[in-house]
Amino acid sequence: MKKIAVVTGAAGGMGRAIVDRLIVDGFHVIGFDIDAGGLADMAREDFEGIALDLTNASDITDAFAQIKAHQGGIDALVNNAGTCFMSEFPDIPEAEFEKQMALNFSGAFHCCQAAIKLMAGREGVRKIVNISSNGAYNFDAFDPPHYRASKAALDTLTKDLARRYATDKIAVNSIAPAMTETPLFGVVSEEVLAKAIAQMPHGRAMQPSEIAAWVGFLISPAGDISSGNVIILNQGRDVR
Repeated sequence: MKKIAVVTGAAGGMGRAIVDRLIVDGFHVIGFDIDAGGLADMAREDFEGIALDLTNASDITDAFAQIKAHQGGIDALVNNAGTCFMSEFPDIPEAEFEKQMALNFSGAFHCCQAAIKLMAGREGVRKIVNISSNGAYNFDAFDPPHYRASKAALDTLTKDLARRYATDKIAVNSIAPAMTETPLFGVVSEEVLAKAIAQMPHGRAMQPSEIAAWVGFLISPAGDISSGNVIILNQGRDVR
């Protein structure tokens, strides 16, 4: 029987790459996204989409109840959904701050709550991978503070759950990429984007497939002994 993986933000650039990787690795993948049309376009064997709003905790609860009814449980969760709003401190609107935290942290928190319950009794080491950001650590980059805070909170959740569920054989890790070529490039000006890419040692942004390969590694048996880690991927940019 195939293992079951849930990927949030599945219809986005990074999400699609992660879905592709996990299907190649033999998983049946269930994708969450607010973009119902995008999920429909991804329809294929070993993929099913559930359209929902990840800022709505009851939507998340309902989606995992559906998975429990149809699949019985899950073996892996990838909290990939997120965005970056670009208002600057101290003029960040309250609604933007709340939505930033809801998209990047609260949705992942509620998915972890539901997923861990469905991981009980599954064979082997079950996996949670949270997609964080270099912006939580590199303060030379252009990221605004509410984005940084949301990703730093996600990494703290990673460490807490890793310690809390280690003896239950649930491994929890974060991946914190630097500049990666996704539709989020559209939220910054060409000048800011060019400056940020120029700071990358390889002279280019990373590709979603490269990040997805790290997700696949952590979810594979090779990743069984890794838990509680924040893996920073930035081509060595921030080494001092």
